[in-house]
Amino acid sequence: VYSAEVSPASSRGFLTSFPEVFINSGILLGYVSNYAFSKLPLHLGWRLMLGVGAIPSIFLAVGVLAMPESPRWLVMQGRLGDATRVLDKTSDSKEESMLRLADIKEAAGIPEHCTDDVVQVAKRSKGQDVWKDLLLHPTPAVRHILICVVGIHFFQQASGIDAVVLYSPRIFEKAGITNPDKKLLCTVAVGFVKTVFILVATFFVDKVGRRPLLLASVAGMILSLTGLGLGLTIIDQNHGHRIMWAAVLCLTMVLLYVAFFSIGMGPITWVYSSEIFP
Repeated sequence: VYSAEVSPASSRGFLTSFPEVFINSGILLGYVSNYAFSKLPLHLGWRLMLGVGAIPSIFLAVGVLAMPESPRWLVMQGRLGDATRVLDKTSDSKEESMLRLADIKEAAGIPEHCTDDVVQVAKRSKGQDVWKDLLLHPTPAVRHILICVVGIHFFQQASGIDAVVLYSPRIFEKAGITNPDKKLLCTVAVGFVKTVFILVATFFVDKVGRRPLLLASVAGMILSLTGLGLGLTIIDQNHGHRIMWAAVLCLTMVLLYVAFFSIGMGPITWVYSSEIFP
């Protein structure tokens, strides 16, 4: 929400998809650090695996202090002067800043010609009735938007991404990779591929468009999950016999699955949700 409200239109898709980039970068760093700490004694290794996650949080806490407030929130509080200054800093031009301010003022019920630094905002404009308008008495357009947003978030989670990522060591073990170090390296590969393709999506989301990336992502996920299921089924039916090509197929399909998820269903869900609501 914050990224969508602060960023200019020219780079909104790019910036709104950044949370997914950093989430996956964090996952990758977690995999790498886990692999490094796995060499330490058990009583020390798992503590460091958990404790090292506090370091980025410290930098985040410091960075938040320098972040400007959302211009939309400032307008909703009647602080037009502060909102104007933030928009001037975060827009590509003065004209865009004025257009964005005019849109926010219209949504807040503030007259367009009002130029005071501080104004009184009507009670309704502060969002008290937003849930009523969204859930109880939505217009046909808002109802359609709500169905689309809830649907895309539902299918993002129902696609099985968490199961594949969290249980990837089990999948690799099922495929015949039983060495602990090799399993950790495979999970590092999963995190690396996921992060790289998130970056690819970030740079193409504004050039290619949301819909093509999303459709390509879903198609690739279906094919890769089908291949993964086929490989695991063959391995399961030949219990006791190591089938190298099936193991390679499983590893490849896991990597392809997270790659296809990362170019569309992962980041586009958040971009789409932030842009579609009025």
